[in-house]
Amino acid sequence: MPVSLFLLGVANFARRHAVLVVVGVLLLAGVMGWYSFHSLGLNSDVDTLFSESLPWRQRQIAFSQAFPQFTDLLVGVIEAEIPEEADATAAALADLLAQDKAHFISVRRPDAMPFFDREGMLFLSKKELEDLLNRVIDAQPFLGQLAPDPTARGLFGALGLLGVGVERGEVDLGPYLPSLRAFEKSLAAARRGVYQPLSWQKLIGGSAGDVAGKYRFVLVQPKMNYGALEPGAEATRAMRRAASTLEFIRSGAAKLRITGSVALSDEEFATVAHGMLTGTLASLALITLWLFLAVGSWRLIVPILLTLLVGFAFTSAFAAAAVGTLNLISLAFAILFVGIAVDFAIQFSVRFREMLYALGDVSAALAETARRVGVQILLAAVTAAAGFYAFVPTKFRGVAELGLIAGSGMLIAFVCTIGFLPAALALFRPPGETAEVALPFGAHADRLLQRWRLAVIAVFIAVGLSGAAMVPHLVFDADPLHTKDPNTEAMRTLYDLLDNPLTNPYSVESLEPSLQQAEALAERLRKLPLVDTVLTLGSFVPEDQTEKLEMIADAENILAPTLAAQDSPAPLDAAQIRMAMDTALASLDPAARKLEPEHPLVRIAADLHALKGASDASLLALNRALTLFLPDELQRLRTALQAKKVTLKDLPEEITRDWLLPDGRARIQVLGTPATRSSAGMRALVDSVRKIIPEAGGSAGIIIDTSDTILSAFRSAVIGALLAIGVILLLVLRRIVDAALVMVPLLLSALLTALIAVLLPLPLNFANIIALPLLLGVGVSFNVYFVMNWRAGATRFLGSATARAVLFSAFTTGTAFGSLALSAHPGTASMGELLLLSLGATLITTLVFMPALLSGLHPAEGGKR
Repeated sequence: MPVSLFLLGVANFARRHAVLVVVGVLLLAGVMGWYSFHSLGLNSDVDTLFSESLPWRQRQIAFSQAFPQFTDLLVGVIEAEIPEEADATAAALADLLAQDKAHFISVRRPDAMPFFDREGMLFLSKKELEDLLNRVIDAQPFLGQLAPDPTARGLFGALGLLGVGVERGEVDLGPYLPSLRAFEKSLAAARRGVYQPLSWQKLIGGSAGDVAGKYRFVLVQPKMNYGALEPGAEATRAMRRAASTLEFIRSGAAKLRITGSVALSDEEFATVAHGMLTGTLASLALITLWLFLAVGSWRLIVPILLTLLVGFAFTSAFAAAAVGTLNLISLAFAILFVGIAVDFAIQFSVRFREMLYALGDVSAALAETARRVGVQILLAAVTAAAGFYAFVPTKFRGVAELGLIAGSGMLIAFVCTIGFLPAALALFRPPGETAEVALPFGAHADRLLQRWRLAVIAVFIAVGLSGAAMVPHLVFDADPLHTKDPNTEAMRTLYDLLDNPLTNPYSVESLEPSLQQAEALAERLRKLPLVDTVLTLGSFVPEDQTEKLEMIADAENILAPTLAAQDSPAPLDAAQIRMAMDTALASLDPAARKLEPEHPLVRIAADLHALKGASDASLLALNRALTLFLPDELQRLRTALQAKKVTLKDLPEEITRDWLLPDGRARIQVLGTPATRSSAGMRALVDSVRKIIPEAGGSAGIIIDTSDTILSAFRSAVIGALLAIGVILLLVLRRIVDAALVMVPLLLSALLTALIAVLLPLPLNFANIIALPLLLGVGVSFNVYFVMNWRAGATRFLGSATARAVLFSAFTTGTAFGSLALSAHPGTASMGELLLLSLGATLITTLVFMPALLSGLHPAEGGKR
């Protein structure tokens, strides 16, 4: 039995048993919808998007298993104007999170180990260390007063001693000026009722205190819920709740920002979902409008929408049975299904209107439509499905599963169009047509294209050649950060961290058999021009220790008596503070007469006079502000002066476990220069490192490998799709020329898309590259309709119902894509933009090039059977 007769029989059965078919299919669709709702899960783990058989994935998995502490991280970044406030906030936050076993697996502070408290000076350069020690020794008179009495009384006593020295001409105030300015700033603020804690870390350490940077870090591994759109959302909220209880967070002196792989992924999913409901409702409203303009009656619109709904329910059920869980790529099957399935339904319905106008009877019109259009839609569905199925064998699992679901969805959409839509149309009984169903301008456009056909064809050939020339200039942006919303907290924080090579998340890493081999490779890597820093476990053994330890020992001999720990004094009361002020002023007032009026010591004296009359509560607040962090800083100084020689064996386990495995394998981390932040620079860095270590990975290496895998998958899939589509067309159309008439416009639309993408420019990325399979599906469908009409003897193309169906199908699909293009998420927006671009190129090629080409050929020349 010919296929057309079989399809006619199916449509006639559906028409004759319309109520039974519609009710039965809708009930079954409801069951399928219920099944998919309860069975179809979501896996938002991006690592599962790629096959584990890929060599780089195997290395990534092995590395994650070796160093699990680096996976699935939330990174709390604490910032405060005063470093002690940042330190205290980070410490308190880490303590709270460590107690929350319900949300967190592990909590770490890699920048706050006791090891660095004692040996930190050894990591300074000899010049930095010398400057720091000289600064501390110069402050010895101050420290002598503060060590036994770390209160405002001790500080005012030290200031009084300076006053005595000035009065006697025995002191050089130059080394003390930075500290005096800081004291005066705090006192002046107190006069205004502002009690900001004084940073003794800056006062004592000077520029050496900046080595740690302005950020403090709390690294946590949250418990993830991969069944949720935002797997780490609960842990992130718990982290924020804990931070909100901390003193300096509440006062605004410190702030917490959260980044890390988990936060970045969660914010991306949230950004994608944001506005989705509004966008979807707006899209549905516009789609309904286009359907009304295409078919003219709600009695046609409702059957089309029901057909889409039924097809989507069955496709979702297939997805649940075939893959079980959707990934972040296969979620796009809904867009692809609606984008192409609506074309089948619109094509059938518009052609039905054409037959209804010609025959005047619904039943006869449905039968004739099924006979004429059924094979066309079947061929469009099969070729579109073949295009999608070509992605199934690729190692890019995300797109492979998308291809399986979307390809099967095309076949399901065809079955619904032939088996359900005729029943729905028969049940809703659309009114008869009073005018020919075609584009109003179609006949005139056909004549113009026929008159200028050679010129039109020449223009498209030129465009195709230009597009082919531009293909090598298509840019693939491999940086996944560029597909994320740069305005989210996690992204803004990450970009701030990019400025520091040590906090830059893009690194190349390798795991070597031994530390000795790792060190040898590190020496070679440090010579590469794009490498800023190479870290191994040996990087935590300071250089020039002998000279540095001698310098520290000399300073310790001088400062030991001064810094000797003593019993803490009893808390001060306001009267004692006033007394200390009076004592200090007795020396400061005479000294002030010998100094310039704007000298910090003169202003300090004026501040003390003004503050003496303050309330008791104000004076106690002043005491706290001036000395809150002083005892801890004095203890840090005592500890740092006890530095000992460091060897690999002396490194704490917290450091060793990040760089050396129990079996002796050692980790290398390579950080690039600022020139490596672009996609091209990152690739150059990875390539240069892999010339020395071929299997190097790390975040930068994975990005490059991911990019290569995606491009390879799409390259092979597109070639496979084109071959499969070509073979199917040859089998059905049975003439090479006829098949070429479908394929050539498809290639032209692809080249036009490439040309415009380069000129805009609109780079390809991880998100928008899925526009390519849709281009194949939509392009094949549109071209098949025109070629098969031409084979049947049609001479009008734009003046036909087919052209009207193609145009409004494109408008309907474009509306869905347009909502994506307006997304706040850059990746989603770029996907919508490229989808719109490819759809526009396909529509132009189909409605302009195809009629011009076909109008000059006759079916006999093309191979009419």
